Amino acid sequence: MNKELRRVSVLVLAMFLALCASTSIIQVVQQEQLQADPRNTRTLYASFSVERGPILAGDTVIAQSVPSGDQYKYQRTYPHGELYSAVTGYFTIHGEKTGLEGTLNDYLTGRASQQFLDRLNGILTGQNPRGATVLTTIDPVVQQAAWDALGDLQGAVVAIEPSTGRILAMVSKPSFDPNPLAGHDQPGVISAYDALLADPGDPLVNRSIGGALNPPGSTFKVVVTAAALAAGMSPDTQIPNPPSYTLPGTSTTITNSEGGACGGGETVSIADALRFSCNIPFAQLGAQLGYDAILKQARAFGFESEFQVPMGVTPSVFPRPESEAQLMLQSFGQGNDRVTPLQMAMVSAAIANDGELLRPNLVERVSAPDLSVLHEFRPEAFGRSVSPDVAASLTQLMVANVANGAAGNARISGVDVAGKTGTAQNGTNEPYTLWFTGFAPADDPQVAVAVVVENGGGRGQSGFGNTIAAPVAKKVIEAVLNR
Repeated sequence: MNKELRRVSVLVLAMFLALCASTSIIQVVQQEQLQADPRNTRTLYASFSVERGPILAGDTVIAQSVPSGDQYKYQRTYPHGELYSAVTGYFTIHGEKTGLEGTLNDYLTGRASQQFLDRLNGILTGQNPRGATVLTTIDPVVQQAAWDALGDLQGAVVAIEPSTGRILAMVSKPSFDPNPLAGHDQPGVISAYDALLADPGDPLVNRSIGGALNPPGSTFKVVVTAAALAAGMSPDTQIPNPPSYTLPGTSTTITNSEGGACGGGETVSIADALRFSCNIPFAQLGAQLGYDAILKQARAFGFESEFQVPMGVTPSVFPRPESEAQLMLQSFGQGNDRVTPLQMAMVSAAIANDGELLRPNLVERVSAPDLSVLHEFRPEAFGRSVSPDVAASLTQLMVANVANGAAGNARISGVDVAGKTGTAQNGTNEPYTLWFTGFAPADDPQVAVAVVVENGGGRGQSGFGNTIAAPVAKKVIEAVLNR
């Protein structure tokens, strides 16, 4: 072979190897990434031609595919519209899928690795491809109660089964109807989507697990109390109790919610400071404990951690303060603390479960069309948040808070409810953010719940967690206990 032919042969071989390598990278290494890319319209159109699996809440169908009679073959529908939109999200021809529709898309379209044999069988038999069925942990009765109780308020509700981590209810308002976003008329879908984006209430944001997080207000005092008890203090430990307090190094004066000393004495116990939701004693308690001790306790409850439920959850934060004054603000849930309702439900769930926190989960089971189980939920421990003794003490303190303290509107006749309210400030003239978190029954916990109400519940700075958020939680708890 002469030199010229050898060079051409080497060049052709190199080009052939490069072509094989690039094809292998695209078809094997980048396969999942390219399939998930929202710009991949071919994959999107193909997924519309699949009988996408249903999503269920108990026996209730909350998302399903029905024959469409057009080029896409199937139409995704949401029989209950807004009620479950925080759970299902939407499946759209325009843009990215959200909620369970997005995170479990491979199962729902039959493309998960466990469904390979089903796909192969479909090719051999000529059967139309079908996706898997997703059974959620949502209880339709509890979901409806949370939806109704929140009413026209802007905010969110999360209810968890403490012993398993199952999410029984997930509601976010303002909500949206996923049906217009699942249509096959692309201009109509885009118009509906743009209208939702322009809505000042941000209905596409799932406030229960993300969005612009809120300060927790006095619900964070439960975390600081846990840190204090873990440090060897007792509920009877006394804290200085002045009627007002100027934060060190500043001219900022903080007060208690009712003004004056909390309980009237020169000192107040941790138990009474929590029961009456005293700001000044908790600011001083936080300074005494120090940032590291509080952060350690917050992390034990799940702060700073990323959770998949399976949708991604925005981590709640207790950031390092720039000063002692900032730490004191953060110690009663102000300053730069930011949390999701799911996180505050997890705090209550851990206490209710003797101090052990289970990872929250929204999916009970995924089943193939032949009813074989592809994935099944099993309770998974996140870790021990507090010792059983500390959990028992916190339970007693939170029961007192509802029975004869600042969370009285969560009382249920004949049931010991453990709870804590919060009323968080957002600026000089901004409406408050209103909270409740708790669990019941205290001696045999069936549900832990967190409620957040934004924009002051329409009352600006005259609304409080006990007057607006606590009654919402009460109705959710009652729905669980009356099942």
